[in-house]
Amino acid sequence: MSNGLFTKAAIGVTVGSLNGLFGAGGGTVLVPALEKLVHMEVHKAHATAIAVILPLSLISVFIYANADTPWSTIFWVSSGGVLGGVIGARALNKIKTRMLYKIFGLCMIVAAIRMILG
Repeated sequence: MSNGLFTKAAIGVTVGSLNGLFGAGGGTVLVPALEKLVHMEVHKAHATAIAVILPLSLISVFIYANADTPWSTIFWVSSGGVLGGVIGARALNKIKTRMLYKIFGLCMIVAAIRMILG
């Protein structure tokens, strides 16, 4: 396996593992990894992370599906997520790289503070 393919596969295993553990990893780990390790342009890294969310989410549905799953909540949150995904994907192409870094960084800081404070 070439170095580039190995790096991409290793990133995938890491992101998939984090997603399985925490339900996160697509943006928080994948975007910086694609930028720094694969040298992907920032907008493409974000778009790729968005695309990776679908298969990760489908795997989670099959693994966690059981009688206790609140399917009505999943339906409504997913419906809103689809709408938000369309809005965000369209906005991504209009946001300059520097501003995208600032927005992403701010989201990471807010998430970190929320996790630290519990």
